[in-house]
Amino acid sequence: MEQEVVNGWFVLHDMRTFDWEKWRNCSSRERQSVIREFVQLLERWEKVQDRQEGSQMLYSVVGQKADLLLVILRPTMKELNLAETALAKTRFLDFTKSANSYLAAVEKSSFSGEPNKLHDDPEIQKKLRPAVPKMNHICFYPMSKRRGEQKNWFTLPIEDRKRMMFEHIETCKKYNQTVKRIITGSSGLDDYEWGISLFADDAMAFKNIIYDTRFDEVSAVYGLFGPFYIGNRMKTTDMESFFAL
Repeated sequence: MEQEVVNGWFVLHDMRTFDWEKWRNCSSRERQSVIREFVQLLERWEKVQDRQEGSQMLYSVVGQKADLLLVILRPTMKELNLAETALAKTRFLDFTKSANSYLAAVEKSSFSGEPNKLHDDPEIQKKLRPAVPKMNHICFYPMSKRRGEQKNWFTLPIEDRKRMMFEHIETCKKYNQTVKRIITGSSGLDDYEWGISLFADDAMAFKNIIYDTRFDEVSAVYGLFGPFYIGNRMKTTDMESFFAL
């Protein structure tokens, strides 16, 4: 019997570069107005999170792949698109260009619990509608499982996949207190099969957990990884200082 999967909220990772030259050419009054409008949108979204109808968080990206990373979770694809459109209507977005994006949905499979308990377990149901952890850093990357001529994850017996995934889960357990995770499935939604979001107060934890899990058979033999995005959490109170010239 194939493992069972239950799905939760949709998730968009929106990566953007920022046009600092264009920003410098604006007056101080215009920059303040743009920031104020953007902050007001984020504050409206915080009320959505307070009602447990979604979640979001903004990060400044370290490295040259992007400048900003916005993570948005909403119950439906329509609500996610409305949030994306609301962002597009702000003047703030006039100063950015898309660097990448990734669409997926929170998922839990029988690898992480007994199949007949996925729908009834209140903890599982809560994890399908997560709030983005308020931790200092994010590490996001997409990944797939190998489908090559000699090694193909999807042709393995379910018992072998369960064994490898349980070994992988055991490796991760020692990081449960320092690294929080939102696991999303993206088959049919984006280019890879999963999107992994890790959150930690100490960014070195990302290096440690990724290094340790690379030795698990499921990663070493079958893991195919996309680009990694590392960011620092930005609060609304950080906007003025971050974008000040």
